[in-house]
Amino acid sequence: AIGWLFMSSVTSRLISRTALWTAVNAVLLFAAAGTVLWPEAWIYMALTGVLGVASGLIIARHDPALLEERMKSPIQRDQKPWDKILLSVFFVLWLLQYVVAGLDAVRFRFSEMPLWLEGVGAAGVVLGLYVFHIVMRANTFAAPVVKIQTERQHRVVSTGPYAYVRHPMYAGAIALILGTGLLLGSWLAVGLGVVLIASLAYRAVLEEETLKRELPGYDAYAARVRYRLIPRGW
Repeated sequence: AIGWLFMSSVTSRLISRTALWTAVNAVLLFAAAGTVLWPEAWIYMALTGVLGVASGLIIARHDPALLEERMKSPIQRDQKPWDKILLSVFFVLWLLQYVVAGLDAVRFRFSEMPLWLEGVGAAGVVLGLYVFHIVMRANTFAAPVVKIQTERQHRVVSTGPYAYVRHPMYAGAIALILGTGLLLGSWLAVGLGVVLIASLAYRAVLEEETLKRELPGYDAYAARVRYRLIPRGW
């Protein structure tokens, strides 16, 4: 009964947080666009909202402690100071991508995105969210912030997607970020997405320095799995 109540509490928070995040997205997208008659934005919010909740509900049954960890504040006491700065900048740029897309694709119509590329963008969003899901199924320590989770007996995970790249969640984020700009029909948002990806790559380098110093076995894992984000790339 206690476990059921805990899961119920976690899933309720997941749904309410997703609803709040979707509402924030809607305000930024439609205010920037100057209209709610923007099918691509509705499709984007439906994809991220529905797939995000579905993934979270599955994780809640499979690994409720991970979902609890992922719903903590993005700024935490044990988090590395540099990560607090980087993550704050990342979230600002992420939200700015919505504003840029609305202004560019709808209000001023600077960009002209072919419908097939918008379809590619939708596929990228789905792929990114799917990668997030399989990463969380493989790694119970996939926290949103850089810290060593000593209270959860943090250890190196090298199975599943981690057998191919050292930061598979960041790899999924590349598809999601680029897919967002394409689906929303904005080349300027795609360009801002490249900046977001560069910030993730920089974070990956700093995160690895922390893991090599503080997480036993990470050095050997990094020597065995050569690539950070892209197999046979980087």
